[in-house]
Amino acid sequence: MASRAHPVLPSLDAMEPERPPPALISELLEEIFLRVASATDLVRASAACVSFRRLIADPAFLRRYRSIHPPLLLGFVRSYGFDPAEAPHPSAAVARAVAFSFDYLPRTTWEDHWTPVNACDGRVLLEHSCREVLNYWDLLVCDPLSRRYLLLPPITDDLLASIGIQNKDIFHSGASFISSGGTAQGWGFFIFSLGSGCWSVSTSISWDDLGLDEIDEFIQEQCTSDCFYWKLNDMSTVVKLDMNSMQFCTIGLPPGHDKRQIVIVESGESRVAMFSTVHESTSVDYYYTFSQNGSEKSHEWHLKSTIPLPAHYTFEGNIGGPAEGYIFIECIRDGESSTYSTVLSLEIKSFNIERVSRTSFPGRAYPYFGFPPSMSPRRI
Repeated sequence: MASRAHPVLPSLDAMEPERPPPALISELLEEIFLRVASATDLVRASAACVSFRRLIADPAFLRRYRSIHPPLLLGFVRSYGFDPAEAPHPSAAVARAVAFSFDYLPRTTWEDHWTPVNACDGRVLLEHSCREVLNYWDLLVCDPLSRRYLLLPPITDDLLASIGIQNKDIFHSGASFISSGGTAQGWGFFIFSLGSGCWSVSTSISWDDLGLDEIDEFIQEQCTSDCFYWKLNDMSTVVKLDMNSMQFCTIGLPPGHDKRQIVIVESGESRVAMFSTVHESTSVDYYYTFSQNGSEKSHEWHLKSTIPLPAHYTFEGNIGGPAEGYIFIECIRDGESSTYSTVLSLEIKSFNIERVSRTSFPGRAYPYFGFPPSMSPRRI
């Protein structure tokens, strides 16, 4: 008897390539993926199949996703490179994958190296001060994930002279993502436009106009919403610049804040709030204020609460921010050497405190927020 023939299955090579899902299914999948709160989980989903990867990698989808979900706190930019967030912080796994350095930047000498001065929107601003040329510096913006950078042109002598700066020896660079410079006579504000590739002077003011004597040093420059703030060294005074009106003013702080470090945040309803602390403190004070009669000098500060640091931690370093709804506190843990420090994040709305990372190089740190490389746009 002849054997019965069995159907032969087609080989995998002969199978029809995967077809893209119908438009309706794609739209439903996009809405589902937009609701995935964890960027790490979204990256895992993109590896499940070709259709998922094609949809998630689409630039239009990534723009929508980034507009809905805040970027992850991946770590801190320091003078030597990057300190990633560490377990048990929820961003630790992604942070390890994006760890970067600045070894691709233009080479300098050991003494004259690139120093980070700010980080924002996945980019880092660095300054290079040349010891061989007094008060000469370069500024550079880089995207660490794509390893691309843009060297900014120097501010010209003519531009400095336009606000009364004739001698660069008295010019102080207060570089940030909006660059400022102070002189012995006052304050000038310079903006670099990526579109034109040029610097321009936005506004300037003298110390007399602000009712201040000559200032030797500014500390803790910070940007909150549409305003810039500079805490004056050894003074309970803040200089404020409103970017909408381009007007300067001063704000008096509560008594005893001449030696304190502060972070000013927006608290809604035309109010500002402030976190402040002092060395060897185990807590952070939270103040709020409101302005009467539209006058900045009539701010009244009120102590709303005192937030204790986690047990066994003492403030010994810097307080920074705000960034993406957080401030950051550098502390020393009881029993550990002072050469080590731990950075804590404090969520502004909830006052929740988390440990982010630990370092053996205490000093100024700039929080770095972003997404996994596959979700990060090329910015430079």
